[in-house]
Amino acid sequence: MIIWTFSPQDLARTRFACSPLCEVALSVEVFKDPGRHGVHLPWVREARRRLAGVGWELLAQLVRLPTVYVPDFLTPVPPGSTLTIEQELAALAAADPVAIRRDLDRMEGGLPPLVAAMRDDPEAGTARLVAEIRAYWDAAIAPHWPRIQRLTEGEILRRARQMSTGGPAALFADLHPRVGWERDTLRIGHRPKDVLRRLDGELGLVLVPTVFAWPGVFSQVNAPWQPGLIYPPRGVATLWETSGAAVPDGLARVIGRTRARLLAELDCPASTSELAARTGGSPANVSHHLTALREAGLLARHRTGRTVLYARTTAAELLLHGR
Repeated sequence: MIIWTFSPQDLARTRFACSPLCEVALSVEVFKDPGRHGVHLPWVREARRRLAGVGWELLAQLVRLPTVYVPDFLTPVPPGSTLTIEQELAALAAADPVAIRRDLDRMEGGLPPLVAAMRDDPEAGTARLVAEIRAYWDAAIAPHWPRIQRLTEGEILRRARQMSTGGPAALFADLHPRVGWERDTLRIGHRPKDVLRRLDGELGLVLVPTVFAWPGVFSQVNAPWQPGLIYPPRGVATLWETSGAAVPDGLARVIGRTRARLLAELDCPASTSELAARTGGSPANVSHHLTALREAGLLARHRTGRTVLYARTTAAELLLHGR
């Protein structure tokens, strides 16, 4: 179990961030062991076809099963809230060879051949890895990145709302079944032995919603990184669905089936174009209904970069779930 104790300063410095590179690293585990990640089977089937002929042998050897440790340079704690894959690959390409070798030395057991070669020559190995990740990204992740990004950004909006209304207890209450918060202590139940770390107001914690983390949760505890917690965002189970959410009949009779369907689809915040794709409506028609729902106090709008996301209000939650 990982045990982190927080000071008030650590809570003040706790933040969210997204990492395309984390998605890459954890998607490799999903690809190699799809049976443990049934939610992502539609992606695995498509990725298997798209990756045919793409060379990513070093990347595959760095993410081993069972996944006890993935080198920190593949799952870095993001220094900013929103990074692109190009920014993260540039940072990886410029990584200190000593740090690369240090992370590889943390891998248990004998090193696979390409990983051993990377340890012997970190500069050449890193250059090869960057090229492999770029090819892997273009084939397997990039076609789905807008959808993945909307889900993680929506997760951050929802958690920020929890934090603002209920404090850290509300934020961590349903973050993950293996995560618990009591007073000033966060416990993550995924290590065979206890690892205690007192943050002492110096660092805070970075929460990194990552769709391919499902169903697990991962911690980044090795210096010099800021502590990070990688966890699956809410709604990841619907990421690859095309059938749509169930619509309560009673609500549909009151506000109309289209508007009830839109509310039901918003378990996680989503954009007009994404809702149009899910429901089969035109963007203009969906926008019309979203405006009506917002004016009725059932939706709120949030801008993230160039995208506007819609989220259910408390009143909408009461209508849908009676709570």
